Amino acid sequence: MSPEEFKKRTKTFELRTIRLVEALPAKRAAQVIGNQLLRAGTSVGANYRAACRAKSRADFISKMGTVEEETDESLYWMEMLVDAGLIKQALIGELMREGSEILSVVVASINTSKRHSQSAIRNPQSA
Repeated sequence: MSPEEFKKRTKTFELRTIRLVEALPAKRAAQVIGNQLLRAGTSVGANYRAACRAKSRADFISKMGTVEEETDESLYWMEMLVDAGLIKQALIGELMREGSEILSVVVASINTSKRHSQSAIRNPQSA
């Protein structure tokens, strides 16, 4: 998947997260968890865009680490909404699956970048 395609995918995840938060019941717990989810969920794509503009491989790995953290946190808050009985799993299962897939892509990208960094250190002529 190209960086442009992944930018679109993370942006779609953010927009779907916004719609989810807007549809939550007007209960205090839903609003508090929703605010946390909104903050984490809307930073996934923004931080990925920042990673695409990284100035070095180390900077890329660091910024992608933030994408990983925010995606994982988004999934946590979605789980909390379900576990607290504030929304049914069936309503957000697809969004959670998409978040898990995004997280898997991000982790794989970080691991690949780390491997390339280590091989460049061992073989400076090939870097």
